[in-house]
Amino acid sequence: MGESNNFFKSAFSVDNVIFGFDDGDLKVLLIKRGTAPFKGKWALPGDLVYPNEDLDNAAARVLLELTGLKNVYLEQVHTFGAVDRHPLGRVITIAYYSLVKIANFELTPSSWASKAKWHSISEVGDLGFDHNEILNACFNRLKQRVKSRPVGFELLPKKFTLTELQHLYEAVLEIELDKRNFRKKILSMNLLKDLNETQENVAHRPARLYSFDKVKYERLVAEGYNFAL
Repeated sequence: MGESNNFFKSAFSVDNVIFGFDDGDLKVLLIKRGTAPFKGKWALPGDLVYPNEDLDNAAARVLLELTGLKNVYLEQVHTFGAVDRHPLGRVITIAYYSLVKIANFELTPSSWASKAKWHSISEVGDLGFDHNEILNACFNRLKQRVKSRPVGFELLPKKFTLTELQHLYEAVLEIELDKRNFRKKILSMNLLKDLNETQENVAHRPARLYSFDKVKYERLVAEGYNFAL
């Protein structure tokens, strides 16, 4: 019987990969760890799950405590369970990801995170634990999603230009897209509303503004429509 007790000596944690889009740049939210292990290193907002807490609630709590963000839609991506992934013992972590508009949230870290900050995806250095691996898995999920669902619109302001939309897809997919082909394809989907407005207070020629027609998209999906970019 003593042998079976070892099965109950594991802990669970949750780690959140929060993507945001800002001025043509895809970013991820990181916290600076204020305690050991990996004190002073940047890491994903994550922590152990309390014994009386379910996973989704833990993910939301950890995000609020470490970054101040709340009411964020979180989706489970993958479970990471390498035996030695945590220096203090066996910890299995469940990774969540989300897409948010950076401008909508104010960062106010409490708990043991000394700082919470948006980092450009292209400039994320060496993170604590196996968090680079977790970030990559979630980034790959985002790349898949952005091609098959219009999730990219979650990252843009309500009114946006076709150039801003193209920059978003280029940042996520890490490729350059042909402007004419991209516009043709996006407009042929008929999922954008032309607002008959143009940008204000810009140094260049103001571009047309669009919004995403969510109601139309949901109606088309119900009829079997498949978004593919």
